[in-house]
Amino acid sequence: NPMAGSQRLDDWIRSGETRTLVGHRIFVRTAVTSGLPALLLIHGYPTASYDWHRVWPRLAARYSLYACDMLGFGMSDKPRASDYPIALQADICQALLDAFGIASAHVLAHDYGDTVAQELLAREREGTLRIESMCFLNGGLFPETHRARPVQKLLAMPVVGTLLARTMSYRKFESAMLSISGRQPPSREELEDLWVLVERNGGRQALARLINYMEQRRRNRERWVGALVESRVPRRLICGAVDPVSGAHLADRYRELVPDPDVLLLDGVGHYPQLEDPDRVLDAYFAFRARVT
Repeated sequence: NPMAGSQRLDDWIRSGETRTLVGHRIFVRTAVTSGLPALLLIHGYPTASYDWHRVWPRLAARYSLYACDMLGFGMSDKPRASDYPIALQADICQALLDAFGIASAHVLAHDYGDTVAQELLAREREGTLRIESMCFLNGGLFPETHRARPVQKLLAMPVVGTLLARTMSYRKFESAMLSISGRQPPSREELEDLWVLVERNGGRQALARLINYMEQRRRNRERWVGALVESRVPRRLICGAVDPVSGAHLADRYRELVPDPDVLLLDGVGHYPQLEDPDRVLDAYFAFRARVT
């Protein structure tokens, strides 16, 4: 029997809407205030835009917020036949901004969303999109520093991945999430809510198809790392240092490759900084924005 979400998750879903973007039904959550600059929030794998719920109120006081559950995630469509190209997720993010008439935006991204953001940076360099600033949280910006967990490697295998995804349980999900957390892991209620979103609408089978992002990162390394390294857009990395997947070692690589690197390490924080230490993330983000402006 599927788990029920918390009241907080219910409120989050009720304040959102489903829109058709690029031919798919996509869950969209916005907080639009006339006169405030646009901020696009791009979530990670295997979760959803609900990842932003702890930073949402303070961000919404300063910016107009645009977020969605990308294809295959959360409350959005999870088509069985899709191979979920990152370029399609970037199209969906662009369509979301277009739907609200946003010509240029700031971007805050996490995990899988970092890769989508790198594709947006590549498009920005090609002149098809305007990005004012970009801030990354922990994610696989460089395929060579992404230390996939054993379960991720198994999910990425043909057949095995599909079988494993089918047998994925809340208990396994919880232990995977806790293993990448720092001193203040997400609460049990939060983890249960995230699992409700993963499971929604046949989501377990989507997990195995979505994981091909690791292979896409290797194949498109030149485009995506090139965009990050060569971009003129102001950018910052806010990184939970103790994340075993993309923690301090990611920050080191970022400093090696990105010219004039702006990196802020959060000690004791793991892979989901915005859930583990939202206030430190916000302080670091606001400081970045103050400098950009």
